Amino acid sequence: MGQKVNPLGLRLGIIENWKSNWFAKRNYGDLIKEDLLIRDFIAKRFVRGGITRIDIEKLADRVRIILYTARPGIVIGRRGAEIDRLSNELHNLLKKQVTVDVKEVENPNLNAQFIADAVVYQIAKKSSYRYVIKRTIAVAMGSGAKGIKIRASGRLAGAEISRSEQFKEGRIPLHTLRAAIDYGVATAHTKYGTVGIKVWVYKGEIFKKGADATNKEYRLARPPSR
Repeated sequence: MGQKVNPLGLRLGIIENWKSNWFAKRNYGDLIKEDLLIRDFIAKRFVRGGITRIDIEKLADRVRIILYTARPGIVIGRRGAEIDRLSNELHNLLKKQVTVDVKEVENPNLNAQFIADAVVYQIAKKSSYRYVIKRTIAVAMGSGAKGIKIRASGRLAGAEISRSEQFKEGRIPLHTLRAAIDYGVATAHTKYGTVGIKVWVYKGEIFKKGADATNKEYRLARPPSR
């Protein structure tokens, strides 16, 4: 089971929190579409902004958006000009009061979405996918990851028949629900077609109940004392 589901969704309510926080008794479908519209709009607006996660909070006609990014300077802009412009554009799009907050990702080399975006960017620049992935794995392990797995699928290196290749180092305990596993997906658009990249990063185990998904406290498991 752990191999076939999104590891973040599997851990919701245990060590992971929801990316959208709101409640609705009616117009549920419209609010879901609104969330998708916000995420697509921001993703297209900041293609190279290093955005790894978008949290959305809704209360009545007010929307609060929290952007987690590895490059806050690009997203905020000079004197906050980009954030103000984004808030105004989303206000005109949604007809609601929109507040945008930016939080910096402390160690992007351990963030699965950032890693996936970086690999995709280099593959789109015609770099060797094997070299890029192996170097990325080495950097992540050197930054403190307990394990990392990267899977590439598509017409790799322009091959006639599409295939999947997987590169792994360390441990990836997908069935252990207390294991903090970050997951990211990205797509590279090449002249041969699209190449999909999936990344799993194992950071450690979480024992603190109710730990925040974006600021977890990691502690290695110790054998019980006798």
